[in-house]
Amino acid sequence: MKYFLAIIGGGPAGYTAAEKASKAGKDVILFEQNALGGTCLNVGCIPTKSLLYGAKQYYNATHAQKYGVTAENVAFDFAAMQKRKTIVVRKLVAGIKARLNNEHCTVVNGVAYPRPLPEGKGEGFLISCNDVTYEAENLMICTGSTNFVPPIPGIKDNPAIWDSTDALAAAELPKSIIIVGGGVIGMEFATLYHELGVPVTVIEAMPTILPNLDPEVVQILLDKYRKAGINILTSTKVEKIEGNEVFVSSLSEADQSNIPSFSAERILVSVGRRANLQGLEALNDLELNRGAIVIDEFCKTNLPNVYACGDVTGKIMLAHVASRQAEVAVGRMLKQIPLQRIAYNAIPSVVYTNPEIASVGITESQAAEMSIPVEVNKLPMTFSGRFMAENEGETGLCKVITDAKNHSILGVHLIGNPCSEFIAAASFAVRMGYTTAEFQQVVFPHPTVSEILHEAI
Repeated sequence: MKYFLAIIGGGPAGYTAAEKASKAGKDVILFEQNALGGTCLNVGCIPTKSLLYGAKQYYNATHAQKYGVTAENVAFDFAAMQKRKTIVVRKLVAGIKARLNNEHCTVVNGVAYPRPLPEGKGEGFLISCNDVTYEAENLMICTGSTNFVPPIPGIKDNPAIWDSTDALAAAELPKSIIIVGGGVIGMEFATLYHELGVPVTVIEAMPTILPNLDPEVVQILLDKYRKAGINILTSTKVEKIEGNEVFVSSLSEADQSNIPSFSAERILVSVGRRANLQGLEALNDLELNRGAIVIDEFCKTNLPNVYACGDVTGKIMLAHVASRQAEVAVGRMLKQIPLQRIAYNAIPSVVYTNPEIASVGITESQAAEMSIPVEVNKLPMTFSGRFMAENEGETGLCKVITDAKNHSILGVHLIGNPCSEFIAAASFAVRMGYTTAEFQQVVFPHPTVSEILHEAI
């Protein structure tokens, strides 16, 4: 049997593509070496958020006096949190299996090795998996990414070292932890451990944590976390690790004589992820850029009938980007009119710290780099009555970047709970090129925290 589409990788890109193509009546085969759902569902987004929600419940209970509630003998059971996390993941994996359970979709568990058809046999691919060979007309690479291990002396074969997968699988909380990397993954784990009472040190080489986000928003989180007792070191380089001890140097101070080392029971290394190109060796003409697959606006690679979606493209490593890329790629294969493109300028991102950070579009500094004159409107989140009612002691911020010439909305940056739940409204405005006048005509329900978007604009 020759399949219309062979997909390697069953994460958000892979299972979305399989569902869309099979629903269109095309025969699809999907290869996944581990579990359906990929990194996001199994060892990333979902398990992390499950544990973070448990930690938030404990944190809220221990701080309930702010709302006139007295809670005595509050405790948490980390093993129960882990058990609940596992149940949530299993249910969602089962849901994906159910969505792919149709007559046009075949799922194969194993490592797939694709190669072009022999010369003279036409266009198409042979995919070997578990000693069986399959044939397909189109190939979609959705192999995702893996944790990047930096070349720091002392990391390899060190039992004190964790990556994010190790941390999520741990049966017990560490007594103390050092997190190398103050990006999204690092700061979410810092939130989890801090709220469960674990002493946390974060070491970041950049001048600030979360360096890709709006600096003013990030500073609010940084100030709060330092005040709460999280030891956050920026402009600090890890030179080496010896057992449980991390030796650092300052990138901002000439005198290194007084820079201490730090020790903890566990050292979590979270300095980013890299595209996973395992099994693609036979596609030797596949164009790469900085270790990721190069794609066009329809997720097509330089090879005929070969597409790539998700983290393996190195564009924006977010699950919702992967899903959207898959929709666009399959639409291109099916020649659906009009051909859709991905609005990378309107991709929302969220950091699930406490408070949450959510953003979409460009920042002030990015606008300056692009020579775009902008206007900036800012309001504390306390201008929202709902926010005031539910976030005692918090201020938050809503920041809107607009084009100074045509007044279109170019970016929105928020800090304050629960901004993750309404950043989509701002994404829609950026995607559709709404002007401030047009967006002011949108009616927001009252009282909701989302009203801050209307107030700020």
